[in-house]
Amino acid sequence: MLKEVTCVKYDAGVAKETVHEVVIEEPLVISINGRHFVTAMISPGMAKEFVIGHLFSEGVIKSMKELESFQLDDRTANVIITHPLRVVAAQKLIVTGCGTGSSFLDEAKVPKIHSTARIEAGTASEGVTSLLHSQLHRTTGGVHLVGLFERYMHKYAPLCIVEDVGRHNALDKAIGYGLLRAIDFAKTFVASTGRISSEMALKCAVMNIPLIASRGATTSLAIEVAEKSGLCICGFVRGEKMNVYTHAERLAESTCG
Repeated sequence: MLKEVTCVKYDAGVAKETVHEVVIEEPLVISINGRHFVTAMISPGMAKEFVIGHLFSEGVIKSMKELESFQLDDRTANVIITHPLRVVAAQKLIVTGCGTGSSFLDEAKVPKIHSTARIEAGTASEGVTSLLHSQLHRTTGGVHLVGLFERYMHKYAPLCIVEDVGRHNALDKAIGYGLLRAIDFAKTFVASTGRISSEMALKCAVMNIPLIASRGATTSLAIEVAEKSGLCICGFVRGEKMNVYTHAERLAESTCG
């Protein structure tokens, strides 16, 4: 996921040519039933998880049974699904920054989360902190991290921690990872290093994930989506501090406050 590039480094007015490591970003073409669906700019690795997670979180498929075939050839994923009419006809380009629209603001279109999970604030904070150990992030400063945490016995443990140039991509990869293992998303939560956008909130709602916590900020539109769906958003999670913007009832009491 790394590439060495040359650059000119300035330090106290002195210029010096040096080599620096940057994170790789490359295109992945997704073709559905023989037609181009989307070209996504992602970090290498977990391509299958990304495609499956993206198709689910975008509502293209609603069950693994609808996925008839999956083939990955270099940077092209060829997918056959049972309900091709769900695929948006227009081609589009997914970039690593923003969402693709806000038509879901219609309350009738926002999925409702059905989960009885209550997550300790300290557990959510520990989840965010665990993301900061990424060597790739330390080396490049150019990736977002998303962790999917699953309840096991009486505690939450990381099911996967994903690195990608885009926070939406990383979330899709984590979702795909969970889908391939048939986990119950109602018993999970997500931790992220990036801003919680409306698209991030909607993806959690679609997947029935009850809580998302981030070291970063959130947006007003994400809060609107979360209020309507039942998602708990925790922002600026740092140590024992956090801002809980929606559905605080999903948090259980703990030493974090």
